[in-house]
Amino acid sequence: MADITAQMVKELRERSGAGMMECKKALVEANGDIAEAEIVLRKRGIAIAQKKAGREAKEGVIGSYIHAGSKLGVLVEVNCESDFVARTEGFQELVHGIAMHIAAADPRFIRKEDVSQEAMAKEREVQRARALAEGKPESIVDKMVEGRMSKFYEEVCLYEQPFVKDNSIKVGQMITDSVAKMGENISVGRMARFKIGEDAG
Repeated sequence: MADITAQMVKELRERSGAGMMECKKALVEANGDIAEAEIVLRKRGIAIAQKKAGREAKEGVIGSYIHAGSKLGVLVEVNCESDFVARTEGFQELVHGIAMHIAAADPRFIRKEDVSQEAMAKEREVQRARALAEGKPESIVDKMVEGRMSKFYEEVCLYEQPFVKDNSIKVGQMITDSVAKMGENISVGRMARFKIGEDAG
């Protein structure tokens, strides 16, 4: 078994943001391999986030982002469980990152569950017509439509979009990772994006 040094724990802690004991346990499990220990922490983070998802998040902050030139701005409410976490630098950075992402990616909905029945039906209709126009056999059209719907969710739902500053991770995963780091349920409550000359609708 590999010797787990304080330096290794410190490095993993800096890379992951997890607590010292969590980092040590992950390193033991990964036999001293820091990259593998990061994966262990991520998997644990997902489990932690799922446990915390049902907890009430009534604290938080309203973050804002105004793009250079002041022609585009965003307000976003990000909730957590305590005022203590809401005031931490990590939480503030997360909120700012989400606000900046909304400015750049212009999501219409927060989660998949928020997509209106009307918008889904309309998109399904468009994708079905498209698949048929491409000459695809009727038997596989429905499967194709479902595949294309996941692309649609990625385009219009905040949680499904690849994060603008690191497109290897979705915004929802970034929030899940933050739940694991901060130990509280975190969720986006509301968002509004304003662009000069655009209708609010």
